[in-house]
Amino acid sequence: MTCRQRFAAAMAGELVDRPPLFDEGIRDEVLAQWREQGLPHDADLASLARHDRRERVEVDFWPRPALEHPVESAAELRELRRRLDPDDPGRLPADWANRVAGLRGREHVLELYLHSGFFLTNGANTWDKVERLLYRTHDDPGLVQAVMEAHAECAAALVQRILTEVEIDYATFSEPISGPDRPLIGPAMFRRLSLATYDSILRALRRGGRRTVVFQTYANSRALLPAVVEAGFDCLWAMESTPGSMDYLELRREFGPGLRLIGGIDLDWLRLPAAEITGRMEALLPPLLAQGGYVPLADGRVRPDIPLQAYLHYRAELERLTA
Repeated sequence: MTCRQRFAAAMAGELVDRPPLFDEGIRDEVLAQWREQGLPHDADLASLARHDRRERVEVDFWPRPALEHPVESAAELRELRRRLDPDDPGRLPADWANRVAGLRGREHVLELYLHSGFFLTNGANTWDKVERLLYRTHDDPGLVQAVMEAHAECAAALVQRILTEVEIDYATFSEPISGPDRPLIGPAMFRRLSLATYDSILRALRRGGRRTVVFQTYANSRALLPAVVEAGFDCLWAMESTPGSMDYLELRREFGPGLRLIGGIDLDWLRLPAAEITGRMEALLPPLLAQGGYVPLADGRVRPDIPLQAYLHYRAELERLTA
């Protein structure tokens, strides 16, 4: 089977010879640290541990040109809508036609990244802006929702065009919305101000034949998951979660195999002795793999304090347990 066939089968809940083995995205500073631990300068990580290829289609769904500050008035909302023209040719890669041609007949997995979540979409990328946005959800929730809807309309139009030209394997909504102990907004507000606005994008994906829609979240978003599943997301990718807060075995017991899962291997385990890494992976992976609908992977990007040998041990165990 190709990686693409394995991914499709896993997301369909079928048993496969093995699931895809994705990479975590190793940063240069991590490689620099590992070279001090003996990694040859010309070493290819793919030669040290098996990685199946995946590729991301990046589209520009932000205002063009960018806004100077978050939208805080009806006049600024009108300007936002003007700058979210989905027909702007700069929204797709400059070599889009060639790239589409090159993707036909591919054997690797293709992701379409679609949304950056509630806070970033509202321009809240620093703590002072987060605070102002939280006050605005109380004082003017209609404006906050309108901003989300404007972005969603642009994204839905882009989805409609892209899916007529290329077949993707999954679409991703990123949602950095939580702290270590809970989300920064509650489920009811999240449903009303965020999830409701995603509906136009989800409908465009369904019309284009795309089934797997990934909700990629961070930290402890546990309280939001019932609303997320209800909204139509069928796959969870929990990243850098607080230990125990997004336990995949517990989530599988609650939501069943209909909620597909990617990740789930706590990066903190890679700071443990090798035997403990093995023990924890042996407790997690076999029951999830036996039910299908699971792609195992570490739950975030590897940090420089993760030793090279611990990483290679984790990847070796990943291959062994998925064989």
